[in-house]
Amino acid sequence: MSKRAVLEVIALDAEDAVAAQAGGADRLELVTDMAADGLTPSRETFAAIRSSVDISLRVMLRLADGFAAGDVDALVRHARGLRDEGADAFVLGFLDESGAPDLPAVEALVDALDGCRWTFHRAIDRAADRDALRKQLADLPGLDTYLTAGSAAGVDDGLPTLLAEAARRGEPGYEPQLLIGGGLRLDHLPGLRAAGVDAFHIGGAARPDGWSAPVSAAAVAQWRAAVDG
Repeated sequence: MSKRAVLEVIALDAEDAVAAQAGGADRLELVTDMAADGLTPSRETFAAIRSSVDISLRVMLRLADGFAAGDVDALVRHARGLRDEGADAFVLGFLDESGAPDLPAVEALVDALDGCRWTFHRAIDRAADRDALRKQLADLPGLDTYLTAGSAAGVDDGLPTLLAEAARRGEPGYEPQLLIGGGLRLDHLPGLRAAGVDAFHIGGAARPDGWSAPVSAAAVAQWRAAVDG
């Protein structure tokens, strides 16, 4: 089995997906509306991307900006519709007003996913207590990844937290893979790789011309080379 690190790239459409795969991405996070930091794409968009590439896809489940779940019934309907379309891995994460995980919302979605793998996204960076959140979510089926910058302000501020959590890999609540993203730069990679981090997530870094332009295969290839060291 290959031990190379995971490189995940945000894709908005099939053009993005094809370029990301050509550049060496292992996995795509599928979203729409980056002005709201990424919302759930349509079934049609998922189907178009799925038919364009053969790498892994994780689909965002989020209907509004922020970290409140909002209409959980609508989220469940979207999840089931995407499952019917063939989606088999997802991204989600919601907090309550106290900064604790919104367990009723998360559990409702996990139940709808029926065993699919999923990432708890950067809501962890806004949590009142990261360690408590991890332990509250530890027994939920399918949770295999945390997407995190270590801080709401980004990787620069979050590096000490990321390194500390990497050192706890395998402890209760710390079994899921750390997927580092949120202000991630190429110069962060050597220290993170030395700490054993083996998964990285990029969005704007894959688009040198900004979010109005598509993913650049060349930019992804640069990250692929750097991640591989």
